[in-house]
Amino acid sequence: MDTIEKAKKIRLVIFDVDGVLTNGALIYGQNGSEYKEFHVHDGFGLRMLQKSGVQIAIITAKNSEIVAQRAKDLKIQHVYQGQENKIPAFEDLKTKLQLSDEEIAYVGDDLPDLPLIRRVGLGVTVANAPAIMQQYAAWITKAKGGKGAAREVCDLIMEAQGSYQAMVKSYIEGR
Repeated sequence: MDTIEKAKKIRLVIFDVDGVLTNGALIYGQNGSEYKEFHVHDGFGLRMLQKSGVQIAIITAKNSEIVAQRAKDLKIQHVYQGQENKIPAFEDLKTKLQLSDEEIAYVGDDLPDLPLIRRVGLGVTVANAPAIMQQYAAWITKAKGGKGAAREVCDLIMEAQGSYQAMVKSYIEGR
């Protein structure tokens, strides 16, 4: 089955954070504070995808107030932090939302993401992911993590599902 056919079935997209929604750089201030950089295009893509009816979730290995704030800003309701093994969070989401594996997309960038990338209906990795990830992913973004990769995934799904043009039209017409 090709990527477009897989994308048509997606009802939930799960994103990893570091290396996917960020560029993967871990920046610490002198006082121990942590900083993350998110791209505005990725955030807008996530909001459009939600508006189109596809749900968004985050499953990440780290715990971060910054991630909690970003999720709140983007109105992402399903956020699982501190998940070194991401399968239990995935199973919880799947049960909660009553979805099958083929209705879920997962976007990750490194080995902890590999089990979900291989399992879901549309497993995606970013352009700068290690070669092993690209070998197993069904689709690889052109953009690097934190630099528009999430937006590419959102646009791909909306285009496959026929909602992208209506979304664009609503902005052209100022609605």
